[in-house]
Amino acid sequence: MKKRRIAADIAYISVSVALIAVCSWISVPSAVPFTLQTFAVFLALNVLGGKRGTIAVAVYILLGAVGVPVFSGFKGGAAALFGVTGGYIAGFLFAALVYWTAETVFGRSTAVVAISMALGLTVCYAFGTAWFTVVYSDGDGKAGFLQALTMCVLPYILPDALKIFMAVYIGNRVKKFVNADSRREARPVGGTRNGTPR
Repeated sequence: MKKRRIAADIAYISVSVALIAVCSWISVPSAVPFTLQTFAVFLALNVLGGKRGTIAVAVYILLGAVGVPVFSGFKGGAAALFGVTGGYIAGFLFAALVYWTAETVFGRSTAVVAISMALGLTVCYAFGTAWFTVVYSDGDGKAGFLQALTMCVLPYILPDALKIFMAVYIGNRVKKFVNADSRREARPVGGTRNGTPR
């Protein structure tokens, strides 16, 4: 029974990693690539929950770090992860941890899910923008934090808000099937009722 549950978890996490990668490839070129990556990250967290969703995000980042072209523009490797936009990629892990923490403390109601995503995105913005400022300026102070916000955050607030809405709306429907499947996996083989097989 435990092995079946672990196998199911691995399958769900793998599908989520693949979805994040595919959504990362759907890109509109700009200073920071405009992709569906944010949507996929938060969808995974909503559907799988904080723990499994965070694992999926971590696996996605690790795959990119070792060279698998899962990032925007079919990029991968240390150069992509530690480049000017790498902070936003790493920031997704912090966003996932914020979501997981909020879920653990406050539960998984729709309001908690939406607020957790918004808070997580804010943390991702902050980390990614600070990273962008340091790397883009290359130590000469040419890219200030406010300038980085203007380039990398402000143009994407409304699109990212829409992605959060989509992740909440679609995720709430998809996770019903995932939870139902998980309950089936948790039942004893053959099932029992009043001590007798059924």
